[in-house]
Amino acid sequence: MASALATRYSQVRARTLALAAPLSPEDAQLQSMPDASPAKWHLAHTTWFFSRFVLGDAASAMPAGWDYLFNSYYVGAGERHARAERGLVSRPTLAEVLDWRRRIDDRLLERLERDDVDEAALDVLLLGTHHEEQHQELLLTDIKHAFWCNPLQPACFDAASAPDCAPPSMDAQSGTGADWLVRDEAIDWIGAAPWPTAGSGFAYDNESPRHRVLVPAHAIAARPVSNAEYAAFVADGGYATPALWLSDGWEHAQRRGWQRPLYWHADGTREFTLAGWRERDPDAPVRHVSFYEADAFARWAGARLPTEAEWETAACRLAGAGRCWEWTSSAYAPYPGFRPLPGTLGEYNGKFMSGQQVLRGGSCATPPGHARATYRNFFAPPSRWQFSGLRLAKDPD
Repeated sequence: MASALATRYSQVRARTLALAAPLSPEDAQLQSMPDASPAKWHLAHTTWFFSRFVLGDAASAMPAGWDYLFNSYYVGAGERHARAERGLVSRPTLAEVLDWRRRIDDRLLERLERDDVDEAALDVLLLGTHHEEQHQELLLTDIKHAFWCNPLQPACFDAASAPDCAPPSMDAQSGTGADWLVRDEAIDWIGAAPWPTAGSGFAYDNESPRHRVLVPAHAIAARPVSNAEYAAFVADGGYATPALWLSDGWEHAQRRGWQRPLYWHADGTREFTLAGWRERDPDAPVRHVSFYEADAFARWAGARLPTEAEWETAACRLAGAGRCWEWTSSAYAPYPGFRPLPGTLGEYNGKFMSGQQVLRGGSCATPPGHARATYRNFFAPPSRWQFSGLRLAKDPD
């Protein structure tokens, strides 16, 4: 197990560095809004996780003040620097953070080589690699927003390597040959077995326990809503029709001046990507819409958003999953019998089960192999900077 984990750890850590490689030290310092973090902070925080929770380093074993700077929201681990002020931390430098990553990697890999990591720490190490993969996606979404906020709106990657420029697959464009997947009422199973358990694959604690649900009769769209379909909503005055919107969604849209998805150009044909401005692909799934926008579009289309149970029980038949995170109508809440991880790591998911909506699927920025049918992503309803789109559902006629 230790050998396999050492390989996975090295691969994940190397991928984070590869994603950050195009960034200058100035780029890596940017924080464009409180919800986003600088790339340098992502590089440091993921290292802090392994230092603190796998190697067992105390604050005094880290460079002075770094435990305070690079903790995120683990109250049990001590005081933390304010999230909205991470972009103000010009020191340590990017070079110092990268050097720290190398030193932590060397120590951890050396201990794995000596088989000097107990079983509990190996479990945390595996969790840490999945945690870092989450931050790989956040690094991309955060730098995209930062570059879009720059008046020059520069490109971070060339089109061939930018994850949001890849052409949609054929199944994402045309579905499975049917517009809707119809299902009768049924009792089904969703969720994952609690991790870690013998023989079970990795899953976050919020995906467990596996449990039975009553899924009413419904139909779910074979593919996500496309750019062309969402453009029709925009052209039909969707952003100017209050009857389509939830009350707080309408307030957000009016106060923030929403008229189209985030990163769509006012010219109606282009969108901002990690490769800069590109012609918008009409067949690609619409991305960077909030829960409120997704809900309003569904109402305009005479449909609704699926529940997470409807989404998960149909996941093996859905086309286009993985091109964008898909909003569901389900509030982020604990499953019956939910038990968070013990200790400080129990803060990872459970304490956010208030005021959030569940998204399912995965996105073009999600690391390969990271997402799964039971994965429960979650964001606040106004969030738009993630690669979030939607899929429709409807009740029987």
